[in-house]
Amino acid sequence: MKSESEVVKQCAVMFVNPVRDRTPHPEAMRAMGFVVHEIIEWPDDDAAIREYHVVIVRVREIEAAPMLAARLRAKPHFGRRLLIALVPSETPQPGRRAAEASGFDEVLNDRCDTRHLTTRILRGLRTRAELRCVLPPPERGRSAA
Repeated sequence: MKSESEVVKQCAVMFVNPVRDRTPHPEAMRAMGFVVHEIIEWPDDDAAIREYHVVIVRVREIEAAPMLAARLRAKPHFGRRLLIALVPSETPQPGRRAAEASGFDEVLNDRCDTRHLTTRILRGLRTRAELRCVLPPPERGRSAA
């Protein structure tokens, strides 16, 4: 029997979307096998972060991103979770670099392809053994018998 620390969970993503614009990423990630919970603001219970391997935040203003990354990283239980910012495509490179230097692992265009986003997630998770998780195989379509 495996101990609780040896049990590998399904990869879970907290998708923080204060922008409230609809984005295809959460649904597409669910179709790929991720557990995705989309929220508008950070939960009151900081311990809730323990359920997630990845935190994705849609950032409206890049000027606020460095402080946001630092605040999230300082939250109890956050640890080395993968932290990704989705920013408007017109965001300049210096702003993106500042966000990464302040704690975001990745800074991507909010309109990037979901496959690109999930590739970055999986690459980041591979570097953090403590965040081991699995994606179930995609469901096969039923035969038309």
